[in-house]
Amino acid sequence: MLKGDGLLGHDLDPRDRAPKDACGVFGVWAPGEEVSKLTYYGLYALQHRGQESAGIAVSEGSRILIYKDMGLVAQVFDESVLGTLRGHLAIGHCRYSTTGSSVWENAQPTLSSTEVGGLALAHNGNLINTPELAERLAPGVTRATTDTEVLTNLLAQDRTRSIEDAAAELLPQVKGAYSLVFMDEKTLYAARDPQGIRPLVLGRLERGWVVASETAALDIVGATFVREVEPGELLTIDEGGVRSRRFALADPKGCLFEYVYLARPDTTIAGRGVQTTRVEVGRILAREHPVEADLVIPTPESGTPAAVGYAEESGIPYGQGLVKNSYVGRTFIQPSQTIRQLGIRLKLNPLKEVVAGKRLVVVDDSIVRGNTQRQIVRMLREAGAREVHVRISSPPVAWPCFYGIDFATRAELIAGSLSVEEIRQSLGADSLGYISLEGLTKATTIPAGRLCRACFDGSYPIPIDQDNVGKYVLESSPK
Repeated sequence: MLKGDGLLGHDLDPRDRAPKDACGVFGVWAPGEEVSKLTYYGLYALQHRGQESAGIAVSEGSRILIYKDMGLVAQVFDESVLGTLRGHLAIGHCRYSTTGSSVWENAQPTLSSTEVGGLALAHNGNLINTPELAERLAPGVTRATTDTEVLTNLLAQDRTRSIEDAAAELLPQVKGAYSLVFMDEKTLYAARDPQGIRPLVLGRLERGWVVASETAALDIVGATFVREVEPGELLTIDEGGVRSRRFALADPKGCLFEYVYLARPDTTIAGRGVQTTRVEVGRILAREHPVEADLVIPTPESGTPAAVGYAEESGIPYGQGLVKNSYVGRTFIQPSQTIRQLGIRLKLNPLKEVVAGKRLVVVDDSIVRGNTQRQIVRMLREAGAREVHVRISSPPVAWPCFYGIDFATRAELIAGSLSVEEIRQSLGADSLGYISLEGLTKATTIPAGRLCRACFDGSYPIPIDQDNVGKYVLESSPK
């Protein structure tokens, strides 16, 4: 039975979880500014990247103070809490768990204290050699069960030298995806794995500097975008400004799925707006999978930009045929059998007067298990739609991600075992078309060799030992 937890969820069907990104990270070095409030608003802008827990670490120069809890950013922090978090630098984190259970002990930022000072760290991504790294720690060093906690303690355990030098030596030995912000009492650091799988950007404030997972977070706090943190780069930020250090050669493999679903539409990646890319994806989708129809409608809001592009390219009118209740998340109240049978109608409902008698093109961003799309097709037919043609703005997701997206296992992914025609039959659609991998790649304007496309083609840029990966790799059993 599904257990209500009161947390916000964007899934239209809780049995058909959408892909979840690992986390959002934010860091600021800005003497004279209210850094805790800047971090709060930065995390607020990154809330879509993780909704399980949130935390902020601050320092005024002599000690690190951390406040974190389970829940959304706005649930964890209020004016009184932020008022106690004073200092000149801060880091923040909003989490969706990919390694370690969703419990308070695993919330971030993580903190390691030694006789010479503290180290706080926040991580977006997922490591693939976590058990090997954990073996380097003394027994009982950590109670948490995350790759982030392991990384934090490894960085902190050798305090005979600077944090910067320790990071430059450790990070080349760390395998997987990691965009990091971390801090000691006086200095802010940021680092990105050599493949640059997860995003990380640098921004300038009038009196300081900001690093964040997405450019949208810079916009929200009034920071000017400077550049992306380079793959294999370590930044050190203090009163001397920003210093850059290369700890590994760059081998860019940015996540293609950021363009499909994960990033905010008002974010810029590699100099190109995500919204622009998604609209172009819709145009290519229309060329690859045309159909005679009366109306193009999106699955709100994830399918909207591609639906706009599909309508523009095809000449078929664009309309709103489905209404989403944006305020319905997971609930404390167990639904009755009657409500359960209604499925996603709690969150999505058709506009009968719009769809009745129409041949519809329904555009969505991805299909994971297919439960949501199956119910949408059924709802639209019950509302009087004459035909329902489903168009998907990503290729079939047939492989799991080990670099920071919590996809279902390959066995659970509908495209892992069924052909496109078999999926169409399962959905009950009149036709089904996915954009090609080549088409999606072209829309990004990034060469295929500089992208991670593993969830679509099974080609992992960093070799995976599947016996040493998984959400509960550091736990004897799920909590």
